[in-house]
Amino acid sequence: MSRRPARAEHPRDIGEQTPGDQVLTLPNLISFGRLLGVPLFLYLFLVARADVAAVVVLAIGGTTDWVDGWIARRLRQVSRLGELLDPLADRLYILATLLAFTAREVVPWEFTAALLARELLLLGSLAVLRRFGYGPPPVHYVGKTATFLLLAAFPVLLLATELTAGATATSAIGWGLAWWGLVLYWVAGAMYVVQAARLVRAARGPGAAA
Repeated sequence: MSRRPARAEHPRDIGEQTPGDQVLTLPNLISFGRLLGVPLFLYLFLVARADVAAVVVLAIGGTTDWVDGWIARRLRQVSRLGELLDPLADRLYILATLLAFTAREVVPWEFTAALLARELLLLGSLAVLRRFGYGPPPVHYVGKTATFLLLAAFPVLLLATELTAGATATSAIGWGLAWWGLVLYWVAGAMYVVQAARLVRAARGPGAAA
């Protein structure tokens, strides 16, 4: 079967802007900065044990999650590189934080396993799409909301371990955000799988085996 160019089944959520080939744009620089924050967080949290500084890095990474996309749309700087960097930064932040938090027993391994299982499901779907010449599906707002909730939950959970007064309330807020984020993360994953299945069926054509 001949390969097809990467495409999406539904219109993009970027105001119908056509992604360009720009590299040095403000949104891409923000995404690069977020990527550099991942090893910095790991060093601060696991090596230096500077938890306050690690919380600051996590908070900045979480609050800038929406900034690069918003700026790209406002300045009409939507790029193909940005479409790859933004979800990559999201996933690296979540995975790095999960593994680090699990190592220091901030979150239980069951929670980590639930999120990693979703990532494996998505990787399998992407592998199937590549076989049919498709690129990754466009990021859905459900997935972005889930990412925002998770990146907001992690600093709160870490803060709860450092507090003496108000630790119970802070932990409850953190876990509320975390569980909602986990549920929406799986909902978004299921939506991506359904979209991938539709694309594969369309690529096989009518009458192809299911």
